[in-house]
Amino acid sequence: MTVKLVGLIKQLDPAAFEDYRSRVGATVTSFRGQVIYRGKLAHAFWNELDSDNFDAFVELEFPTLEDATQWAASADYQELLAVRSRAMRLTLFAVT
Repeated sequence: MTVKLVGLIKQLDPAAFEDYRSRVGATVTSFRGQVIYRGKLAHAFWNELDSDNFDAFVELEFPTLEDATQWAASADYQELLAVRSRAMRLTLFAVT
């Protein structure tokens, strides 16, 4: 079953963000995934869960949850964590 990953992003450092963004796609595709959509928050209508503010989001798609899990734990993606930490704060979750 196809799984989508949704990332809520609070951008911290624009240069680091562009560095991360330019490299992360290759790690996704190497695990049969794809970046479906990237966008900026236009307006929040409700925040009843008291989530931290975010200004952008990403939608990824993988054939299975196992593929997504393997991607997130992969050495290639782990190498990007230092730049990701400078670039943003991220909440990433899977939906089916």
